[in-house]
Amino acid sequence: MTKSSPALPVASLANIEESTKATAILTRIAKSLAKSLQTWYQANRRDLPWRQDQNPYLIWISEVMLQQTTVAAVIPYFERFVIRFPDVHTLAKAELSEVLEHWAGLGYYSRARLLHLSAKALCQQDFPQKAELLLKLPGFGPYTSRAVASLAFGQRVGVLDGNVIRVLCRVMGFKVRWWQTAERVKLQEIADLFVQSGSPSAINQGLMELGATVCTPKNPLCILCPWNTQCVARKEDKIEQLPLKRPRKKIEFWIWKPELHVKKDKVLLVENNYAPFLKKQMLFPGTIQESPKKPKKFDARHSITHHDIYIQIAKKINYPLTNRTAGNLEHKWVAIKNLKSVNPSSLLQKVIQAGKKMI
Repeated sequence: MTKSSPALPVASLANIEESTKATAILTRIAKSLAKSLQTWYQANRRDLPWRQDQNPYLIWISEVMLQQTTVAAVIPYFERFVIRFPDVHTLAKAELSEVLEHWAGLGYYSRARLLHLSAKALCQQDFPQKAELLLKLPGFGPYTSRAVASLAFGQRVGVLDGNVIRVLCRVMGFKVRWWQTAERVKLQEIADLFVQSGSPSAINQGLMELGATVCTPKNPLCILCPWNTQCVARKEDKIEQLPLKRPRKKIEFWIWKPELHVKKDKVLLVENNYAPFLKKQMLFPGTIQESPKKPKKFDARHSITHHDIYIQIAKKINYPLTNRTAGNLEHKWVAIKNLKSVNPSSLLQKVIQAGKKMI
């Protein structure tokens, strides 16, 4: 092994001693790996629409869209979104309903709501250039803050997403419970070491690119990897075992009984503070109860993360509205044809389809 390619430690990250010597070793390893990674990235990077320049707004929009969504799926949504909302001021001035319409299909609609809130805040100031300042804005978590700060402004902070976790765990042989806070913090420290030399933007994007295109969850293309001679997981034949698998959340069965309140061509929606999914979003009023098993009879079914929702439409209730239903909740009458502009989730459409005989 040459000096430029130091041997990697075959050990769990949890067992690495917090000492000056250990830090020095990891720093040397990270610097060597980062150098070859940056060269690989410049030669193999994909031509993506948000990589045309270092515009913080476009980088921010892309990073939010890419959460829980593939690059291929995001590209057409991104292109349509930035044509309609080309800058932060346009986004801030838009109605939330229009933002949601342009987000429809990407799912996780709280992202769009927080995006809109942050745009309003950003209009009152210059775009923050540091992760610690971005972190104060709605919807800017540790990953998004670090991604924007490093990709747009060159701050030397590492990013840690699913791709980066997989790449780091494999190349360095880390057997860590990355979903637990303490061990995730240690992984974040390793990611930070990688960007202390070279271009933070190229290195962070290189890590993510490597995970997305080469070091994939299944059938990785190790022969194309710039680290294939240094990868501990490859040497030990443990690629399929790393990173460790996060325990899956148990599927929960929920019986939801939405009430269809109808007034001409409109239905009633209330702010959801009673169901464990789509919190604070506009839903049909009703009741919900967790069930130990799937019900035998239901009108429709829908899944949101680990919530398996069985819809049993309660009944048709005509106007006027009663206090029992709305109470002090925020509520509104919405034309059926405009439901998607208020809540794009297909859950509402399923209720309408299942209850169309009542309407």
